[in-house]
Amino acid sequence: MSFEALIKVGGSLCSQPELRTYARQWAAAAARRRLLFIAGGGIIADQIRMLAAGLKLGDSAAHWMAILAMDQSAYLLADCAPEAVLTHDLAVAAQAAAAGHMAILAPSTLLRQTDPLPHSWQVTSDSLAAWLAGYAGIELLVLLKDVAGVFSEDPRRQQSSLLPEVVRTDLARFQVVDDYFRQALPANVTCWLLDGQQPERLLALLAKRRTLGTRITQR
Repeated sequence: MSFEALIKVGGSLCSQPELRTYARQWAAAAARRRLLFIAGGGIIADQIRMLAAGLKLGDSAAHWMAILAMDQSAYLLADCAPEAVLTHDLAVAAQAAAAGHMAILAPSTLLRQTDPLPHSWQVTSDSLAAWLAGYAGIELLVLLKDVAGVFSEDPRRQQSSLLPEVVRTDLARFQVVDDYFRQALPANVTCWLLDGQQPERLLALLAKRRTLGTRITQR
């Protein structure tokens, strides 16, 4: 397997009416570069979280339900992207990416086989993406979110500023990724948080290895 980058599409983006517009631009990037895409659980995972709290579901039941929500988001994303290839198999995804398709992985089968992460709400699709980057030997991980990156304060405040870099050990105080992410991110993986509503920022990062967003540094 040889992917240039793993692109995790945040679940918050998957419920936006502009998703088809974003997906077409991501697919255009995938036509030129070997990219692997996964998607967060979004509003489906939010409903599972509510059910888990209301019905006092066990951690494992909630975990696997949330993983299946990611599969559903993968189907949604694939329907929005021209000539996308949706698969449960990393080898098939690699072949699709090499052929210039937008390769989208529905992760439940792989995770059932490996079960690498704690069954806890401290683990979300961000940590899964970090683990997957290491597992698949992908050195660049991009988390596409509905914000521009990590801000010094609440981005709604005037004095808040976008931070170009954040040390991994400081992530907890910004609450932009889940609590387990610091442990899940391999030391050899470069990670960026970008605004997925601005696809040109992802294109710039892939071309120049820099863009407007936040880079997560190891130290």
